[in-house]
Amino acid sequence: MELMKTIETRRAYRIIKPIDINKDITDYLSKAAQLAPSCYNNQPWNYIFVTSKSKLEEMKPALSKGNEWAYNGSLIIAVFSNKEDDCLVAGREYNLFDSGISAGFIMLAATDLGLVAHPIAGYSQKKAKRILNIPQEMTLITLIIVGKHDEAELKKLPAEEKDEEVNRPERKEVNEFIHFNEYKTKEEN
Repeated sequence: MELMKTIETRRAYRIIKPIDINKDITDYLSKAAQLAPSCYNNQPWNYIFVTSKSKLEEMKPALSKGNEWAYNGSLIIAVFSNKEDDCLVAGREYNLFDSGISAGFIMLAATDLGLVAHPIAGYSQKKAKRILNIPQEMTLITLIIVGKHDEAELKKLPAEEKDEEVNRPERKEVNEFIHFNEYKTKEEN
């Protein structure tokens, strides 16, 4: 798939169905993460690929209400890092930025494989860290739910939810966030 086509195809679908997560998939996603850039090549990211049915089941109570759709995921990727493992420049914690780039590479690689990789913020960090044995000093940045888009289930959704699932959410116009030479408010543009 062409890069721009992959970027355009990537969506955070909620209607997913389980798939077989095999070593080829996890190797491909791991390689994508490995190749991400980072400050001084520190590579501060850590991932836990949760694939076992028992551990996926154990993770359910860590997910916030409203994320029950994620129960159909076949893989949960925990993205975590320690600020001490990357550049700290004038209060800027690059581990979050660098881990975000790496996680973005994983999401694009999953899309390239025809999968959905939906990052979520709705989870209990405390519960998830305990379940996954993530050290206290680490920040659990996000969980990425991976599965296959289940278009057959669309017909079961109420009209409003179906519209959200079918149509890409509205995006800001490029001129609202791209600035040349200096920042200008929308009114100044």
